[in-house]
Amino acid sequence: MQVKIVRNRLIADDGTPVSYRRSPNQSPGLEPAYVVVHYTAGASAESSIDWLTNPAARASAHVVVGRDGSITQLVGFDRQAWHAGRSEWQGLEGLNAHSFGIELDNGGPLQRRADGVWYTPFGLRISDEEVGLAPHRDGGPVSGWHTYSTEQLQVAADVANLLVRHFGLLDVIGHDDIAPGRKRDPGPAFPMQTFRARVLGRGDAGGSARLLAQTTTVLNIRTGPGTRFDKLPASPLPAGTKLELLAEQDAWRQVLVLDAVGGEMDVEGWVHGRYLRALPGE
Repeated sequence: MQVKIVRNRLIADDGTPVSYRRSPNQSPGLEPAYVVVHYTAGASAESSIDWLTNPAARASAHVVVGRDGSITQLVGFDRQAWHAGRSEWQGLEGLNAHSFGIELDNGGPLQRRADGVWYTPFGLRISDEEVGLAPHRDGGPVSGWHTYSTEQLQVAADVANLLVRHFGLLDVIGHDDIAPGRKRDPGPAFPMQTFRARVLGRGDAGGSARLLAQTTTVLNIRTGPGTRFDKLPASPLPAGTKLELLAEQDAWRQVLVLDAVGGEMDVEGWVHGRYLRALPGE
């Protein structure tokens, strides 16, 4: 769905208003500079919307994106939504006053029961295909995380891009960026680097295109430029894995993995350049 902003509400290109459920949990005085991404850690988009529109929650977001790509707006873009809580970023404190909150329907951290099946904290069963294994960047063991659907990532990126362009925002960040240690969303299953690139535009400030490549064979990815460095958990990368080239050292290339590998997203490491072929830049 292509959307635009009219009087601080999301409207489809055909003039149809996007679903709107007004949350009472909001305040005046918004001076936006960022988009903050969250997971709901709820049972469903509908249940999360019900909670975020309940005065008892004392929490809200501007937009909720379902796993099917459905959009529900809860707060107008001229008002603070209560999504950030105690937070700080780049010298700004209290990010409710300085950001738009986008919630994605997602179970968050998962639990694997004795029968080997993954469940959300609400008891929703998650198929193995929707589980990513990774540690959180703030620490802790490798654990299961609910992955995001392609549809909701695309829609969320479209909405975030619209907000960035309409309001002249600076960046897209996660709840765990602005409240480290206190919050863990959107978690390691969220492809933040590729999401940001999609929202903010490709290339650097000078307009240079990204350098892309693809693996020509099954290929280990390591923590540094050489075989003396440990393999990353995503090793080996399958043949045909798409990469962005970030740097080079001798025969080695530092890369960002643009595909999901073993349930992991945004893997960054070093591979041997002999086993890459160049792709057209973006």
